[in-house]
Amino acid sequence: MSPSPNHGDRRGQRPELVVIHYTGMADGASARARLCDPEAEVSAHWLVHEDGTTEALVPEDRRAWHAGTGSWQGREDVNSRSIGIELVNPGDRPFPEPQMAALEVLLRGIKARWSIGPEGVIGHSDMAPGRKIDPGPRFDWRRLAMQGLAVWPDGPGADLPLADSLTRIGYPEGPARLAAFRLRFRPWAAGAEDETDRRLAAALADRPLLRCPNTPQGEAAASAADGGREVPLRQS
Repeated sequence: MSPSPNHGDRRGQRPELVVIHYTGMADGASARARLCDPEAEVSAHWLVHEDGTTEALVPEDRRAWHAGTGSWQGREDVNSRSIGIELVNPGDRPFPEPQMAALEVLLRGIKARWSIGPEGVIGHSDMAPGRKIDPGPRFDWRRLAMQGLAVWPDGPGADLPLADSLTRIGYPEGPARLAAFRLRFRPWAAGAEDETDRRLAAALADRPLLRCPNTPQGEAAASAADGGREVPLRQS
């Protein structure tokens, strides 16, 4: 029996993505309590504490309620298609070395078990621009990419239209997707799009995209009844 009761079946899908979050709460005990609270209707497959302790909260073959509304590469119902990892962090500080090291071990195992490539490892902010900002600008995506656990541009590409490149990478349509792209690849950048944005996005768009069978099951937006509305961990 899993520690969290907040999960369901995968609606005919299998994991093809890993979504990384931060908890946005003061400590791991508070985050764990909320992730395991049936009234909260939120959960994740894994919880990684600051000291590297890693807890399995939902079996990977089950649908945890972590992603909520959003999409990636045109695919909705991300909960059915993903494994969710929550990193204990209030959102205002760097991620400690033991935590990052534990995350790397965890990602290697998930990628091997489910044949997920580095392009399938994304942030909550990637699939839900404007709605979510985790794991935030302090998360070291480049570190993961250097180990083949995520993607990072090898260098600037051609100066191509930004919107086309962002779509090819996977970002959903909307005014906040430039901010989401920058949050991951150009933390702290601001202002209107510029040549650096266009060239970095073009370089990433040239990478092979995630390609998985598109089955009709689970395409509909998740319902609140099975946790699809994804309540934030932090209570406002």
